[in-house]
Amino acid sequence: MQLTITDNKLQIEFTWQEQFLAVCFQKLWQIPLANIKQATTTKPQSNWKELRSPGSFIPGVIKAGTYYTDRGKEFWYVNQDDNYLTIELENEVYKRIILTTDNNIYWQEQLMTQVN
Repeated sequence: MQLTITDNKLQIEFTWQEQFLAVCFQKLWQIPLANIKQATTTKPQSNWKELRSPGSFIPGVIKAGTYYTDRGKEFWYVNQDDNYLTIELENEVYKRIILTTDNNIYWQEQLMTQVN
């Protein structure tokens, strides 16, 4: 996936493989920076009570797609890497977007600089 900031929006562009695994019908997501409350790099909470619909899950390998949790509707695209980027949202369909990306600290800093 490719992350960029353009026109005061975070853009997340998915490859066709990522779209397939996450059952995501949009290649490009655009999230206004004003709707981002926080970005962190800590390991996010996850438990067995989450309902996946639609998406893919192979324990220890991939967790991708839409998940309904007690925290609200979330989008996950993570693999076995520990390079988490959790984006807390408001006024969006998803309450959180959780990704793994090689440059998670860079993106956390960029988002928090833009948001504040």
